[in-house]
Amino acid sequence: MSFKGKFVWYELMTTDIPAAEKFYSQVVGWIAKDAQMPGMKYTIVHAGEIPVGGIMSVPMPNMPSSWIGYIAVDDVDAEAAAVKKDGGVIHKEPTDIPNVGRFAVVGDPTGAGFCLFKGNMDAPPSLAPNALGAVGWHELHAGDGAKAWEFYAKHFGWIKDSAMDMGAMGVYQLFKTGGDQAMGGMMTKAPQMPVSGWLYYFNVDSAAAAAERVTKAGGKIANGPMEVPGGQWIVQCFDPQGAMFAVVSAGK
Repeated sequence: MSFKGKFVWYELMTTDIPAAEKFYSQVVGWIAKDAQMPGMKYTIVHAGEIPVGGIMSVPMPNMPSSWIGYIAVDDVDAEAAAVKKDGGVIHKEPTDIPNVGRFAVVGDPTGAGFCLFKGNMDAPPSLAPNALGAVGWHELHAGDGAKAWEFYAKHFGWIKDSAMDMGAMGVYQLFKTGGDQAMGGMMTKAPQMPVSGWLYYFNVDSAAAAAERVTKAGGKIANGPMEVPGGQWIVQCFDPQGAMFAVVSAGK
């Protein structure tokens, strides 16, 4: 089974691993377990028994806490070179993760960062897109939405789904990575957003209840709870270390 072009992993780079473990366990319901990686602290968060993502320390001093997603490719080195050729950047050259796979940290031509990944083995069991604790939506706030779409469609074979005209905010383009269900959307970022970036939405039982858990656990609400097309409810948030994320639920 090919996972090319799909998001297969999510990673929080944070200034405080223990605090992040506690926060997301309280807000999303993940179970945090030490990966026991030699030479570094790395936590894997699980929804039940299924691994969803990892938590690690920020790799450079003064780097802000943030989430990053891994997109599966057939050849990390070739894809990294292609990204650079098409106006993107390579933040970390292709590197092996012992017994796991090979990855590179790159940026698209509009400034949003993500990782390329090729695993050494079959992917572990994954959650259904609507399962609690899974990443239910992927949203790109791009420096240029149209330019970003051309880039991701070319490199990962993404397919346009429906689009929504949001007036002064521009067009919100939904996309698919195969199959019938849209798995994300992209748009030109709002002027007040300082940099381009991906925002990941974690499935919860209730967006309103999760918002209360966020503030109680020391995080901040950026926007919401609010209803979006399709009857879903979302909240956009910051964790206590400043990393932006969002939650989504089927009802309020």
